[in-house]
Amino acid sequence: MSLAVIHSRALAALQAPPVTVEVHLANGLPSFTLVGLADTEVKEARERVRAALLNSGLDFPHNKRITVNLAPADLPKESGRFDLPIALGILAAQGQIPAAALDGYEFAGELSLAGDLRAVRGALAMSLALRRQGSARAMVLPLDSAREASLVEGTTVYGARHLLDVVQSLQPPTADGPAPPGWVRVCERPQAEAAAGPDLREVKGQAGPKRALEIAAAGGHSVLMVGPPGTGKSMLAQRLPGLLPPLDTEAALESAAVLSLVGAFDPSRWRQRVLRTPHHSASPVALAGGGSPPRPGEISLAHQGVLFLDELPEFPRAALEVLREPLETGQITISRAARQAEFPARFQLVAAMNPCPCGYLGSRVRPCRCSPEAVARYQGRLSGPLLDRIDIQVEVASVPHEELLRLPEGEPSAAVAERVARARQRQMARQGCANAQLQGAQIDAHCRLDDGAQHFLQAAAARLGWSARSLHRVLKLARSIADLAGADTLAVAHLAEAIQLRRVLASS
Repeated sequence: MSLAVIHSRALAALQAPPVTVEVHLANGLPSFTLVGLADTEVKEARERVRAALLNSGLDFPHNKRITVNLAPADLPKESGRFDLPIALGILAAQGQIPAAALDGYEFAGELSLAGDLRAVRGALAMSLALRRQGSARAMVLPLDSAREASLVEGTTVYGARHLLDVVQSLQPPTADGPAPPGWVRVCERPQAEAAAGPDLREVKGQAGPKRALEIAAAGGHSVLMVGPPGTGKSMLAQRLPGLLPPLDTEAALESAAVLSLVGAFDPSRWRQRVLRTPHHSASPVALAGGGSPPRPGEISLAHQGVLFLDELPEFPRAALEVLREPLETGQITISRAARQAEFPARFQLVAAMNPCPCGYLGSRVRPCRCSPEAVARYQGRLSGPLLDRIDIQVEVASVPHEELLRLPEGEPSAAVAERVARARQRQMARQGCANAQLQGAQIDAHCRLDDGAQHFLQAAAARLGWSARSLHRVLKLARSIADLAGADTLAVAHLAEAIQLRRVLASS
């Protein structure tokens, strides 16, 4: 048989559309032609596959005209994931392996010149697509990629280290019986482990910011911390993931699938919240995602986790403005002339900034040397619409050295995480999502006010000139404070604390 058909998958954002690899051998001038909108990385597979077959002791049809078609033709293909299916197609077209044995599998993997299988990006996305489509095929991947793909329950995944392992497993039984398979079935089901991150007890003092961090963790709210250098803003932000409850299985798969697209998924951190900390020189594309083909940015890599932006006013303004829509919708759509790509971006924003260019406005330790105009220009780098979308804005004041040395250690993260977990359980039982994700009618239904609280809120909104968004965010913030207190109805005390947590910068 001179024609073989192998099943594989491409990557298009988080989607993994099926690709059929067709290999045809014909008489004529020797050549190796690869068609089907293949990127340069895919076209280079010709040399990798040729060397891998020869160095593995397998026959390569030097005197044949080889044509490889990657269908559908209008779907862009990139990376070296098609090396393995192309190599198997050549072997099946020559009759070295039975073509019928390939029907029940999907293959992906990059080949070294020696025939070793190297991991590919997006293994989790491929496995999720296989489950969504209800396909009965099993997946055959490099061993490291197979460990990722097997996290999706309901799929059958095999892992192999070498091309010969795959060829051996596809051989028909002989008179002596079937040969032992060269690949192994992978069933990776890691248990969720407690994050071994920094502990909140190491932050001395700062009772107000710690309380704000607890409320943010309880309701999934975004936080902006403002204060002089060295007051503990970064320390507090790095401890937020340790206060959050572990991810459930579906949320962990979403997070891992996005990280897998850039090869950043670590199975040892299964169900743990990711913390992304891009430098303030990051471009809009680095934060939002983009490129050709589109890749996820930092806001998507922080999906179901924490995005920490230190020195917030130092980020390019265009980069900060891309945060607006994802903070509201939890996703981002990257539109280009050739295609669109949609990535999830349900992250929890934690930002830190100095109050002025020199950093010491309002400090009890050093005087500020900035003029009022310089302070206004510095804080004006953050637009009003962006600040309006940040739920909590808290001041982190400096603590004198003599007080800092006398202060005892604070409350450990484990104790705070227990209160956060109870508050989250109340929210999930009541509305099925965190308070920060409440929308429209859900706010009216779940943020009920008593009479005194309603009058207090109306007076505060009129005096402070709130937008409708600010009003809703105060209600959701007060709802989280009430959940931490175990209250069903919002009282004046809950609203007063919520209002106080949004009044650090004058522009907010």
